[in-house]
Amino acid sequence: MQDSKQDIHDDALVIQQRKGASGIKGIIENPYVFAVALFASLGGVLFGYDQGVISGVQEMETFVQKFPMSSSENGFVVSILELGAWFGAWIVGYFADKISRKYSIVLFSIVFLLGSAIQGGAENIGYLFGGRFVTGIAVGALSMLVPLYQSEIAPPEIRGSLVSLQQQAVTFGILISFWIDYGTQHIDNEGQWRIPLCLQLAIGLILGVGILFFPFSPRWLLSVGREEEALRVLAKLRRLAVDDPIVVAEWREIKSTVEFDRRVQAETYPDLVQQGTHTAAAKMTLMGYVELFKPGMFRRLFIACAIMFFQQFVGVNALIYYAPKIFQSVGLTGDTVSLLATGVVGIINFVMTIPTVLFLDHFGRKPMLLTASAFMTCCMVIIAVITGLFSDDWPNHTREGWVAVVFVYIFIANFAYSWGPIGWVFGSEVFPLRARAKAMSISTSANWMCNFIIGLVTPPMLSGIGYGTYVFFGCFCFLSFFFVLFIVPETKGRTLEEMDEIFGGNSAAHDAELMAHVQREIAQTPIPGISKA
Repeated sequence: MQDSKQDIHDDALVIQQRKGASGIKGIIENPYVFAVALFASLGGVLFGYDQGVISGVQEMETFVQKFPMSSSENGFVVSILELGAWFGAWIVGYFADKISRKYSIVLFSIVFLLGSAIQGGAENIGYLFGGRFVTGIAVGALSMLVPLYQSEIAPPEIRGSLVSLQQQAVTFGILISFWIDYGTQHIDNEGQWRIPLCLQLAIGLILGVGILFFPFSPRWLLSVGREEEALRVLAKLRRLAVDDPIVVAEWREIKSTVEFDRRVQAETYPDLVQQGTHTAAAKMTLMGYVELFKPGMFRRLFIACAIMFFQQFVGVNALIYYAPKIFQSVGLTGDTVSLLATGVVGIINFVMTIPTVLFLDHFGRKPMLLTASAFMTCCMVIIAVITGLFSDDWPNHTREGWVAVVFVYIFIANFAYSWGPIGWVFGSEVFPLRARAKAMSISTSANWMCNFIIGLVTPPMLSGIGYGTYVFFGCFCFLSFFFVLFIVPETKGRTLEEMDEIFGGNSAAHDAELMAHVQREIAQTPIPGISKA
């Protein structure tokens, strides 16, 4: 027992001594890991591109001629992608565990190619809807898979930065989609809209084929018993020998986590574990979700889902999906001007996400959310007032129209450094190990469902209540400020044990005790392929 405690201490000491730099310096020190994570983030580019491209396509003359639609149908063309993504986010967990994160990325890249081909080649509205739903399934799945894969290949000191690549990639996808729409608007045939919809096929093909040349997740390899292969993959990712102490220490750390998950199941559902059937496994999965609604866990789940709710209902995706319509509603005339203004939204969204990667752990979550909510509320109120006063006579009030556009840009900038990325960060911080994956699947599905609703209702609101649309979103911006002020705790620098003190319950403390026991056992386990000294 004393030897195992010494091994645990030695592993921790090795990791502490060999721990690299964080931030940009840490990325430079881990070029191979960065390259793998950067390539995988193409899934985020697909996510952002398909969200953004439809905003310009819907306004193109040849698209409108091909698919004449009501405002409600316009909303459904956009929101059906989110409905598919909601479904994809629910089903992807099974495939990620069953066939690996890597092969799941391949699988859903193929689904993406199928959906993109259907919508890009659509000859009637049914094919357009169907193609976007299938594409949405892939987008929702990849939105879960890519951060999971990135987090499992990254060393701890740069894990946050690498996972943040996903959000940065999403904003980059939105950015290039806006400018591609702008570039193809002057084509005088159906290539005007088919080209933007089909260009994403190239990105999906590169992702699906290219990921085959990258490694499996070490955590997944250990979860299926491929322990020696996991050790080799870790050594390659860290650019160290397989017998290097830091590789061995990290291998033990991951193996401890995998074994911990098994022990939790055996402790919580002993009868079902002994049965060992598919039905028993399904029951354990279902009971894992039920646990989230018990005291000590429900408040965490509620806040995580509520943050996702506000992330959508403050109106940012209404601005992204329908940016040309929005800019026309505040007085910009002509397709070129509105699409150009839309392109600037993409640039601001992309650039203003960067400060979060650099400064989130310095300033904390609450201050950034509160500051953004205050500015976003003011922006929506000002846009609503200007639109309400001058929407009946924009030609004689172009200056006021541009003032409204500026406040749209300020709104996007404030969202980009706050509610956009922090919505995803919070859920990954507050749940104990045993519940994290299931809890995040619920909060992610809540995000996609809210996204679906916003995409569906925005066009009828713009055409029906005009400036009232901005009042509607402004109210939620206002409410979000007080929600954060009174309900959301600051989680910067808190351990999982400290989360129990904030939210109640003792799950994290119990988990820590169980993990310590598992670590003592793993410390006595021989390392595969290495002679034990």
